[in-house]
Amino acid sequence: MRTVEFKMERPGLVSEGDTVNIIEREGTSSYSYIIDPAVAMSGCFAARDRIKSKTGIVKEIRENSRGFYVIVDFDED
Repeated sequence: MRTVEFKMERPGLVSEGDTVNIIEREGTSSYSYIIDPAVAMSGCFAARDRIKSKTGIVKEIRENSRGFYVIVDFDED
């Protein structure tokens, strides 16, 4: 199981237990991911650390002073 954190700008776009699809965006030297449709965005990943799965399960939604974070589990190592 692989766990990835995504930044979400406002609450209520996804719920714990939801299955989400992700879109991969290629940058000049890294990759980032968006929960479709434009719900939340990941940080940057090196090519060797790319997410192989295209779907995941929302494990948790956290809120802190900087905003909302969606924690997603992917079925990969």
